[in-house]
Amino acid sequence: MVQGIEIREAHFPGRAPIEAYGNGGFRFAEMSHRGSILCLPSGIYGWSATAEEPFLGERLERIFDEEIRFLLFGTGKNIRRLPPGLAERLKRAGISCDPMSTGAAVRTFNIMLSEGRPVGAALVAVD
Repeated sequence: MVQGIEIREAHFPGRAPIEAYGNGGFRFAEMSHRGSILCLPSGIYGWSATAEEPFLGERLERIFDEEIRFLLFGTGKNIRRLPPGLAERLKRAGISCDPMSTGAAVRTFNIMLSEGRPVGAALVAVD
């Protein structure tokens, strides 16, 4: 009897630097993921955001359940301003958020992660 394929939520249960990005995805922990990702203390999660709509996706709510003080928001190739409601909510939660290009966010995330800082990253995939 052939077993069916089990589709699971995209999640890596740990912290890892981003090894590469581009071609619509990311490489980390000797794995690859196609699409956008959230890098949080509880793990790395697949996320439905796109360059056209970088601030969408229910999974973004997970940020508010994490112990982070800094959120690097990689908005794709171009820098996009945070929507005022999201910026205010992050501020009320005590999270400093810097929107930047995805490349800059990846580089900054890797540095801050290596320093052991309380950082998260919302990274929109780029081609």
